[in-house]
Parts: sequence; structure tokens; C-alpha cells
Amino acid sequence: MAYEIPVTQARAELADLINRVVYGGERVVVTRHGKPLVALVSAADLERLEALAADEEQVVSSVSSLTPTSSPSSGAGERRRFGIAAEHRGPSAT
Repeated sequence: MAYEIPVTQARAELADLINRVVYGGERVVVTRHGKPLVALVSAADLERLEALAADEEQVVSSVSSLTPTSSPSSGAGERRRFGIAAEHRGPSAT
């Protein structure tokens, strides 16, 4: 859980907040009117967050590079595989 502090108070206590983050391992959320604005985290926490974001981006990139099969028979195979007995085909054009 992060320590929350209003921006007006954070402004007056910035040096102390930095020490709490760096040496105390705390995370501080600065709020305005009770809503979070920014978070103070250690440089080590930031590095971990950036590494997680990079890993996530790589996974998304890998998944998006996969191309779906477009053969007509694959639809029927997928329906059987997942036990789908029927499909909706919208109104027919007459």
C-alpha cells in the first residue's frame, strides 16, 4: 500500500518524502482533491516497471505478428474443437 499525501503538503515535505521512498522503500502517491496525480517510487522500482512494460510489449508484438488461418475448413474444425453446434449468419439478402 502506498502512502498518500495532498500536493500542498507534498510540496512542503518533498525532501522527507524522497528519503521515505529511497531509504524506507515506501511508495508515495501525491493527490489533489483526493485523486491520485503522481507517484514517487524508487529508481529500482521504476527500472522493474519499465522492464515489465518492455516484456509485455514484446509479447503483444509476438502475438500480433501471428496471422490467422483463413481456410474455409478451419472454421468448421474450430467449431468442432470447441463444441459449437451452430453459428449466427445474419439476415440473408433476397
